Amino acid sequence: MDTVVRLENILIENFKNIKSGQLSFANNRKKYQASVLGLYGQNGSGKTALIDAIELLQRTITGQPLPEKFVDYINVEVGFATLRYDFSIIKDTIKYVASYEFKLGSEKIESSQNALVNDNEETRYKPVITGEVLSYAYEDKENKIRKSALIDTNSSKVFAPVTKYICLIGNDKNVSMDLLVAKKVALGTSRSFVFSKELLTAMRNNKEEKETDEYKRHMLLMESLVHYGNFELFIINTANSGIISMNMLPIIFKYAKGTSGAVGNILLSLEEASPIPEEAVVMVDDVIASMNIVLSQIVPGLTIRAEKIGETIFQNGKRGIRVQLVSLKNQKAIPLQYESEGIKKIISILQLLIVVYNHSSITVAIDELDAGIFEYLLGELLRIISEKGKGQLIFTSHNLRPLETLDRGFIAFTTTNPLNRYIRMTKLKENNNLRDFYFRDIILGEQSEEVYATTNNAEIALAFREAGDFRGA
Repeated sequence: MDTVVRLENILIENFKNIKSGQLSFANNRKKYQASVLGLYGQNGSGKTALIDAIELLQRTITGQPLPEKFVDYINVEVGFATLRYDFSIIKDTIKYVASYEFKLGSEKIESSQNALVNDNEETRYKPVITGEVLSYAYEDKENKIRKSALIDTNSSKVFAPVTKYICLIGNDKNVSMDLLVAKKVALGTSRSFVFSKELLTAMRNNKEEKETDEYKRHMLLMESLVHYGNFELFIINTANSGIISMNMLPIIFKYAKGTSGAVGNILLSLEEASPIPEEAVVMVDDVIASMNIVLSQIVPGLTIRAEKIGETIFQNGKRGIRVQLVSLKNQKAIPLQYESEGIKKIISILQLLIVVYNHSSITVAIDELDAGIFEYLLGELLRIISEKGKGQLIFTSHNLRPLETLDRGFIAFTTTNPLNRYIRMTKLKENNNLRDFYFRDIILGEQSEEVYATTNNAEIALAFREAGDFRGA
């Protein structure tokens, strides 16, 4: 059995407009193989913040430097954000319950220039990750171990506890000195130390403890999370929609053939032929062929093809093929750029939806899933994935059709309270229509938290009129 990693819960504090929010991704009403979570709420109430927090997780556990944009996501009054992610990890009869938490702070970017810097020069800041703690509980046929910290970086040493450090790293003082340097470098380069290449390499090279059960147990956890972040966790944010509007189509995929495979994002121009490496042509054709099986059912009669236009040579001297994406209806090919934005959106995410449907250890988080997609089709796609799929899909949406097609255990809502941003609806009866119930709560406010900041139509109309009459100072 392959290792199945699933994101079970998230805690967010002082991140964007969320002072505190906790959200479980589990459906506690019924047992489904798939894990689906649709988040709904008023504009600016914390939906995109959830996707951003999951993107932050992906960047952290893959050892990537964080972009400067994350500095702007920190609550300025507190000075740092706190995030915690809870996972379940299952392999055969082995089960982990793991938590990874850290603080997201900021540091001033010091100029590398050795001359005096003008005081009027704009100050820039970079994000930093501190206070990382990775904990887990473990259970198999013979053992049951209570939850405890595996790696706690809140220490002047490399990490605590000492017993776990010795098991994972050993007693070599030179390695310890190197890791202390790596810890500072990770801080300075906006990276996680727990999931840094330097720390993982030191763990993998520890020959003293390599055959012990404890070492194997720790490393299975580490390697499972690293693999999950690199190959099984996908984020699709609104930047993808922006790329589509600029006539560039991102095709995000997880591809497997025999014992080989690939994970990636191919960005293809819709206005002209795009060069791709010669060795990637078969993979692109296979990905598109698998997409066409579903696409022709979603949009009857529609398939796409990567038309080979000619050969090219890349700057590094490698050979490539120029391909043009075309759509085919009734065997007539036209450039894909002339299809609707909705068709392009479906094509850009379709391969990942296929993977979510078929594989358990896949998490796909999509912001504004409904953008450009016909609401009936959206509801039916989500119903199929939730009832018969295997993986994990987390999405935000403004279209309320899925409230009528998904089990309500798959739906959560944002609130107007920054101290309690995420809730599930209560006081629901089995025969209640969740969509109607949500509209009713917007008006009557029957939940423990307000889900909509009331607007006044007369005041809005007056504001429109005053804005039209505005002449400036």
